[in-house]
Amino acid sequence: MKKTILRVLAVLTLFLIPSIVFASPILEKLDALDDEKTIDNYKQSIEICLQALKDNPNDFEMMWRCARSHRWFGELSKREGKDGWKDICAEYGKKGMEYAQKAIDLAPDKPNGYYWYAVSVGIYSDGVSILTALKEGLKNKTQSSFEKTYELDKMHEQAGAILGLGRFWYVLPWPLNDKELSEKYYREYQETEHFGVATEDGPIYVAELLIDLGGEKNKAEAKVLLENAAKSESKYFRDRALGLLKKLE
Repeated sequence: MKKTILRVLAVLTLFLIPSIVFASPILEKLDALDDEKTIDNYKQSIEICLQALKDNPNDFEMMWRCARSHRWFGELSKREGKDGWKDICAEYGKKGMEYAQKAIDLAPDKPNGYYWYAVSVGIYSDGVSILTALKEGLKNKTQSSFEKTYELDKMHEQAGAILGLGRFWYVLPWPLNDKELSEKYYREYQETEHFGVATEDGPIYVAELLIDLGGEKNKAEAKVLLENAAKSESKYFRDRALGLLKKLE
């Protein structure tokens, strides 16, 4: 009996190990492309993911990376002001949502699918408008996806769920928005090692809220955050910071 079990394990190993060996370099390549964050890299990533998913449509690791690639393709198209960027955001944001949902279905106990679903809705909303996204019933799914990511691993994607919840409660139109709750999450995000490091959006988001909250103390803090953000090498972030600084003049 023991010999039979060992033979079965040996056969399984022969089949499983090659798939792990061959899958790993592909995932490493996708993550390397993600590190540089360029439109061309994400275009290449999407092609790799789609081909891999044809061969293995239930590959969780490939599925959430496919969602990530679509989301970032839309995000960078917006940042660079590409022709038709709103249409691009709508198309790629929606595809990001679809692949993220499949990742959720494949591994509901992992944060990846939930996180990329929520941020893909954000890109989709940039394309079609927040009001349209709300009419399509995406508010509750976005909220629950961020909250599930937060519950499973609040530090996932450099504390992305904490920042995402802060932004979520800020950008919703009245009476759905909640600036007090937004500030709560932003303050929590500021306490992490990722604030101002993982993404340049964070300090700008916080400053934008502080300006809206008003008060000399809030405005003074916002000014410091924006002056630092205005030194960014990215024209997109510099312009956003300088635009908000004008509100403080």
